[in-house]
Amino acid sequence: MITIKEATTKPELKQFIKFPFSLYRGNQYWVPPIINDELASFDKDRNPAFKSADAWFFLAYKDEKIVGRVAAIINWLEVKEQGLKKMRFGWFDFVDDKEVSEALLNKVTEIGKTNGLTYMEGPVGFSNLDKVGVLIDGFDHLGTMITWYNHPYYQSHYEQFGMVKEKGYLENKFLFSAADPKLFTKANELVKLRYGLRPLNFKKSEEIMPWVDKMFDLFNASYAKLSSFVKITEVQKAYFKKKYISFINPEYIKFVVDKNDELVAFAIVMPSFSKALQKANGKLFPFGVFHLLRAKKHSKDVIFYLIGIHPDYQSKGVTAVIFNEYYHTFKEKEIVNCIRTPELEDNVAIRQLWKHFNPVTHKKRLTYRKEL
Repeated sequence: MITIKEATTKPELKQFIKFPFSLYRGNQYWVPPIINDELASFDKDRNPAFKSADAWFFLAYKDEKIVGRVAAIINWLEVKEQGLKKMRFGWFDFVDDKEVSEALLNKVTEIGKTNGLTYMEGPVGFSNLDKVGVLIDGFDHLGTMITWYNHPYYQSHYEQFGMVKEKGYLENKFLFSAADPKLFTKANELVKLRYGLRPLNFKKSEEIMPWVDKMFDLFNASYAKLSSFVKITEVQKAYFKKKYISFINPEYIKFVVDKNDELVAFAIVMPSFSKALQKANGKLFPFGVFHLLRAKKHSKDVIFYLIGIHPDYQSKGVTAVIFNEYYHTFKEKEIVNCIRTPELEDNVAIRQLWKHFNPVTHKKRLTYRKEL
């Protein structure tokens, strides 16, 4: 007998967050989140996503033991402004028991139907800056702080529920040593001269702050044509600015501006915190924060988190300027591995962007869809 209960109180939400800690105990590839960060993300008073979204958090019990969880999400910007009558779901974890996964997905289905939505898709988060996709290949590779890890049996649960593939995502990595500067050094100079561009580099987080709103505006413009894109709102800009910018090494944020100091391109790279997060095991204190600070300063692996180029400058070689700046930064830091976040498999432009770096696809993930 499976019982589904909604988690609404702080202790219940903590149980929701901590369930994967037991599900993946001893797994060398799973990367735990910081528990208090997850709690803040689920707090309707702290996360601005709730100004345009609703979410319900459900736990599945069997014999009074937690055996699964799921977050059911409606992004009203997506539903009302884009006309996508989509029921989202994410943070979907469960033991290998079809009754458990089915009971949780039935709850998502019920909420979708009640709200007049026509299909469900997941796993996804509140917005495009959240985690996405169920892992279907690459289970023997270390996860990252910006992706979900899952057991191989998850895929069959989606499909036995009658869900079909909606989108495919690829994760690629390459050795920094594969970055041949001849591929972009000359192009960097030509592009800067032709279009009157110059790079901006930073040494302190406070130097970046005046540019952050423009960066998010450019992010919205750069990704607007991609499927399922939902723009970042003004209130979300302030939230992400506070939450993330000070957490990222300022030298890993690169901007390109034109002769009028208008932003035309940006890129954000993060040091890999995966091993540090495994050591922290969900807690910043007493020692977790030191593991994270050490990784921020000394990690030899980096993750390409976001890259955006103004539509007017796409396909004009502006990435050569960005790559040239990163080359010098990474060389100084003695970076070894460059890891990319999940990218839509039908995003041809992004594949063209990286083709000269000999990338290797080491993980694949999907989102699944079902009509309601």
